[in-house]
Amino acid sequence: MAFRPLLSTTVRWRPMEGDGLEHLTITPIDNAGGAAIRAAGIIIGGRGGTPYGVSYRIDCTAGWAVLSFSVETTDGRRLALISDGKGRWRTEDGQALPQFDGCIDVDLYGSPFTNSLPIRRLELAPQDGTAKLPMLYIPFDRFEPVRDHQNYTCIVPEALYRYAAEDRDFTVDLPVDADGLVIDYPIYFRRVHL
Repeated sequence: MAFRPLLSTTVRWRPMEGDGLEHLTITPIDNAGGAAIRAAGIIIGGRGGTPYGVSYRIDCTAGWAVLSFSVETTDGRRLALISDGKGRWRTEDGQALPQFDGCIDVDLYGSPFTNSLPIRRLELAPQDGTAKLPMLYIPFDRFEPVRDHQNYTCIVPEALYRYAAEDRDFTVDLPVDADGLVIDYPIYFRRVHL
């Protein structure tokens, strides 16, 4: 059994504390650059007393490997990077970013959606054990990408995955829907039914 084929879908999440919303639309696309999936979203919220507002776009291969992303804040800061889909990154003007070699997935601070990228890409089963992944992480406070290490384990195929941060004591079980999209992110986010 595998996740169902992707159709255009729109989902929303709210933070469990404070105000905010993530509105996301995922669509299959036909792009000469190899992209087959586009995720476009808007996130407003705040954590630690710092409010943020961003829009983002992530293009992936049919196998959910990230090919490019752009993130722009409401105050005008912008970050856009391009990948070969195998974890080699560069800026839009072609400058290589070897510090992110091996990072196939991206993780946007404040977005439960980006946890779905490795979940869909790997389609882990319980017998696969834990996948230890380098991640290109974008914090919304500094807005500069950093390398992060995250672990994913399948608990129930196509239904429940365990996320664990490698650099601190944080573990959470993430239920997902038939599209592999996170339903709830315990203690942080809850899906809003449209």
